[in-house]
Amino acid sequence: MRLILFDCDGTIVDSQHAISAAMEAAFTTHGLMAPERSRIVEVVGLSLVSAVRELIPDHDTDLIQRIAETYKDAFGNLRRQAAHEEPMFPLARETIRALANAPGVVLGMATGKSRRGVDAIIEREGLHGLFETIQTADHNPSKPHPGMVLQAMTETGALPGETVVVGDTTFDVEMALNARAKAVGVTWGYHPRAALSASGAHALIDRYSELPATLDRLLAPAGAIQ
Repeated sequence: MRLILFDCDGTIVDSQHAISAAMEAAFTTHGLMAPERSRIVEVVGLSLVSAVRELIPDHDTDLIQRIAETYKDAFGNLRRQAAHEEPMFPLARETIRALANAPGVVLGMATGKSRRGVDAIIEREGLHGLFETIQTADHNPSKPHPGMVLQAMTETGALPGETVVVGDTTFDVEMALNARAKAVGVTWGYHPRAALSASGAHALIDRYSELPATLDRLLAPAGAIQ
């Protein structure tokens, strides 16, 4: 068995513009100067409250929670607009479908996104039935805590040595390592290659077409993924 857990934002979909716009709206609603977009992108992958706390660590918990709730409303409003863009990265859909159909492979998702947000992407992109376990920030500790990976392994019966996390941030890599799983860093997302490497990623890939062979190498000798 092989359990492949995908991050969502920055790994499957490019949501940085919508996330930044919603965060900027949330901050200005509460009379605060919005962080630079580069700083917002750095915290993508954390659960929402943790991300806001990273952006304004010196503010009280109540304000952080209110900003997080305002962000949810702002993002929901953006999603309903015709101009909303949250595109999948090149070859993401094709690669995910191929892996889902490979013998002995189970796919999952481990994301700081809410389950509502994940469901919206699955519905919009036609990804129904491809992910057998979906772990979100709704009921799990924020990355890099290993809880999402551990729960996914429990639900699927996978062992740490059979599990790989695929993600674009150091939070994903550290989460995988904390669960004793392998980590593949993708370089098309929101954290730089050097940071992914320094955090301990077992492999880095520059495009989705490299993923199957990378999984074969990391999980050998379980049998090749075609």
